[in-house]
Amino acid sequence: MSKFVITGGTPLHGSVRVGGAKNASYKLMIAALLGNSESRLLNFSRISDVELVSKIIEYLGCQVNKDGERAISIDPSTIKDHKIDREHGEQGRFSTMFIPVLLHKFGKAEVPAPGGDKIGKRPLDRHFNGLRALGAKVWFEDGMYKAEAKELVGTTYKFKKNSHTGTETLIMAAALAKGTTILENAALEPEIDDLIDYLNKMGANIRRRAHRVIEITGVKEMTGAIHKIIPDRNETVSYACAAICTKGDVIIENARHDHLTSFLEKLDEIGAGYEIGDYGIRFFYKGPLRATDVTTEIEPGFMTDWQPLWATLMTQCEGVSVIHETIMANRFQYVDELVKMGVKIEKYNPEVAHPEKVYNFDLENDDSSNKHAIRIYGKAELKPGEFWVKDLRHGATLIMAAMTANGVSTIEGIEHVDRGYENLDGRLRSMGAKIERIGE
Repeated sequence: MSKFVITGGTPLHGSVRVGGAKNASYKLMIAALLGNSESRLLNFSRISDVELVSKIIEYLGCQVNKDGERAISIDPSTIKDHKIDREHGEQGRFSTMFIPVLLHKFGKAEVPAPGGDKIGKRPLDRHFNGLRALGAKVWFEDGMYKAEAKELVGTTYKFKKNSHTGTETLIMAAALAKGTTILENAALEPEIDDLIDYLNKMGANIRRRAHRVIEITGVKEMTGAIHKIIPDRNETVSYACAAICTKGDVIIENARHDHLTSFLEKLDEIGAGYEIGDYGIRFFYKGPLRATDVTTEIEPGFMTDWQPLWATLMTQCEGVSVIHETIMANRFQYVDELVKMGVKIEKYNPEVAHPEKVYNFDLENDDSSNKHAIRIYGKAELKPGEFWVKDLRHGATLIMAAMTANGVSTIEGIEHVDRGYENLDGRLRSMGAKIERIGE
C-alpha cells in the first residue's frame, strides 16, 4: 500500500488546470450506453473511478477506447449482458446507475449493492421508487439489486427529498421511456445539467422547468454524440482551500465561478482573496482570516463535498466557526484527526425547529450517535502526525492540514484520494508542496 509523506509549512504558489468533473464523468460514460452508436467524451480526469467504470462497461461487452490524452470513445452496440458481477460493482457507488441502461437494453437488470465512501446511508429508495413509478419491478435478493420491466412508461414522480444521483438515474430511465415524465423536486447540480446537455445531443428531449421540475419526453432511440465534460468544481475548491490555508497564491485554470457562487460568498465573509478572469480563478491569502458559519445545503447552497476542506481552512481563522451538515448523516469523520493535530473542535446537534425540512438524509435511518454540527476554535497551530484516510474528501482534508502544519506527516490509505483526484501529489509538488508518494 502506498502512502504520502508530507513536510508542511510551505505556501502553495503556481497554477493548476482542473480536469473534468468526477461527479459527471463516469455518469456520462454510463449514459453513453443508451445510444446505438459510438460516443466520444472529452476532458476526462485520470482517476480510478473512471478506470473502474470502463472495466464494468467492457465487462458488459462494450468497447471503451482511450482516444488521446483526455478523451474516451464508447461503443454500446455490442452490449451483451444484463448483469454486473460483485467483483466489479461493489467497488464504487455507481452500480445502480446501470439499471436504467440494462432495463432499456434487456428488460432486466442485476447489479450488486454499491460501495464507495462511508459517509452515511445512501437513500437508494429515492432511485428505486422512481423506477417503480415508471413501471419497473425492483427488489433486493442475495446481495444483488434486481429489476425487470417489459416497458418503461412516462409518469409524474416527486422526490421526497432532494437526490443528485436519483435525479440522474430517473433522467436516464425516462429518456427512452414511452410518453412524458415529469420529475418534481429534482436536483439542480451543474453536473446534472451536463448530463442533460449530453443526452439531448444524443437525441433525447429533456428540459428544465421552473421550481425544480424536469420534463422528459421519451424518444424511440438515441445515437452517440461528442461532448466535453464540465470542469470539476470540487477539485477547484480543494486547491483553493489549500492555497489560502497555506498562505499561498494559486491560479486554477478552467475553474467556473458560476459553479462556485456559495463558496465564493463564504470566502468574502472570511476575508480570503480571489480574482475571476477568462483564465479561471486566482485564489490567494491576503491577511488574517475571520471565522464564519456554514450550513451545507442542496444546490445552489454550500456543497457537502466542500465542508471537510472548509473545516481545515476554518482552523486558520480567528474566532469560533460553525459547520452544520444537513446533507450527509456522517460526514465529520475527519474531526478526530484535526483534534489530534491540535485543533479544538466540539461536535453537537443544534436545535432545529423542523428537522424533516432541514435535513436531506432520512432521519428515521440516522444513527443516534451521529452529530450534525461542529464548532471550530481558531486560530490553531496544526501539528503533524500519522493518519489513515477514510474517504475521498477526508483524504484531501488530511493532506491540506498536513501541508499547513509545521513538520512531517504520514498519510496512508491514499487509494481513496486517487479515486477522485488526478495525480494530486504531483500537482501539489508542481506548486511547491513537499509531498512524496512512497510504496507504489
